[in-house]
Amino acid sequence: MTAPFPTHDVDNQPPEFAGRDLWADDIALREAVEREGAVVFRGPLEAYGRLAGGDLLRLSFDAHRDRPRLRTHDRFGHRLDLVEFHPNYHAVMASAIEHGVSALSWRDDRPGSHVARAALSYLHGQAEPGSSCPLTMTHAAVPVLRREATLHEWAAKATVPHYDPGDVPIGRKRGVTLGMGMTEKQGGSDVRANTTRAVPSSGEGGYTLVGHKWFFSAPMSDGFLVLAQAPGGLSCFLMPRWRPDGTRNAFRLMRLKDKLGDWSNASSEVEFDGAWAHRVGDEGRGVATIIEMVMLTRLDCMLGSSALMRMALAQAVHHARHRHAFGKALAAHALMQNVLADLALEAEASLAFSLRVARAVDRSGGDAREAALARIATAIGKFHICKRAPAFVNEAQECLGGAGYVEESLLPRLYRQAPLNSIWEGSGNIQCLDVLRALSREPETRAAFLAELEAASGLDPAFERELAALRTELVHASAAEAGARRLVERMALALQASVLLRAASPVAELFCRSRLGGERGQAFGTLPGDARFTSLIDRALPE
Repeated sequence: MTAPFPTHDVDNQPPEFAGRDLWADDIALREAVEREGAVVFRGPLEAYGRLAGGDLLRLSFDAHRDRPRLRTHDRFGHRLDLVEFHPNYHAVMASAIEHGVSALSWRDDRPGSHVARAALSYLHGQAEPGSSCPLTMTHAAVPVLRREATLHEWAAKATVPHYDPGDVPIGRKRGVTLGMGMTEKQGGSDVRANTTRAVPSSGEGGYTLVGHKWFFSAPMSDGFLVLAQAPGGLSCFLMPRWRPDGTRNAFRLMRLKDKLGDWSNASSEVEFDGAWAHRVGDEGRGVATIIEMVMLTRLDCMLGSSALMRMALAQAVHHARHRHAFGKALAAHALMQNVLADLALEAEASLAFSLRVARAVDRSGGDAREAALARIATAIGKFHICKRAPAFVNEAQECLGGAGYVEESLLPRLYRQAPLNSIWEGSGNIQCLDVLRALSREPETRAAFLAELEAASGLDPAFERELAALRTELVHASAAEAGARRLVERMALALQASVLLRAASPVAELFCRSRLGGERGQAFGTLPGDARFTSLIDRALPE
């Protein structure tokens, strides 16, 4: 017991949150992992849930406070182009890679491995979301690299459960991480407008790159997938930090981006001045090559936003149970219960949707309908879930009052992080246009989407009405660009409802009433008054 202050006693404050078991705390996660076919991986998930809610969460504070720093030169004037991090960042990365956050799905070919890897990513994103960027890109690059025989070493070492932050050639490393460089200042999402040039190199079987990237993600990585204009058109390349002959590659980190959030992770601008790179895929097929990775990175955006919502919810419930106002705990006040229950409903629906998509990804290699569902559902989920996160985290902040605006509470960090996933890997408009494109050019995606909804037909009257309306609306959806956001939002809500209904989730009926049936206002905390608030809150976080 601490000694009292001479002027006041410290009471009516919640205990520390850290030290919780994020797996054991999360009933919805455990149910979803079993439902989506990954229960065989329960052991690794249990272990990582304990680690994420304990040591990783504690390490994350210094990893964010002490932001990455760029070192362009050493003291003698030699070019370095290194990014320095707080030691806690490296400790977090080492734990994540060793436990499979970046590669479990490639190291273990049992059914459900993609679902398990998604659950690991979800647990990790609650503790330290900034490091999720290089973990996601390393994960997404593996299947593309595996198709290139000359890049076998890169693909193999990207899946090794060992983190090596050293700046040395790949031949001297057990494990590697990968970053990306797609965006240029004149093009943004329009990557076909890229001007970086790739010229075939006569002596090494590769290409030399000349150009500039406006966003170069995870510049501390060992290699980078970049887009550049080759003689045959826009192409994809693997650009290593070190050339095959063991010399430093010819790229220069110009500056680190001063970002709103995501402080533990580095993003930069870069110049290529004859940098050596190996082509991945055919010339002129750069976009098609990158699109193979997009399904995986979009899924991780869904998981990342779901993780932020989950941690914000847990912080809010924890605080409200221990903080008293007007004679009783905040969590005992009916209006606060409505807010917390509404947040719990949103968080569970987002997780359920994300892990259903992970199962579609898991089965896409041998099931055409699952592949089509993964194709369209990742764009739908990327738009909707990532859009919901900022308002969600802000509502959770408000549950803590002024304390939620103070860095020590964790909520400011989550709030700064919340907008990122809606921007990264294509903004909201890009996702909605991609859904329209899929509906127009890939009719199998429309069929897979409707089949997913039909599987829940007859389980809820509000859902049944929405299903009938969507059947009609999807007939002409591909021509409705101006209304694309509204359509994709409805598709997302219907998919969430379908997953919850088929799971017989105790939140399914209220989700349909509030999200599909109109029994809810614009803000969180506007659920119908007869809802069983305490049941939802208790399900969200055990006492």
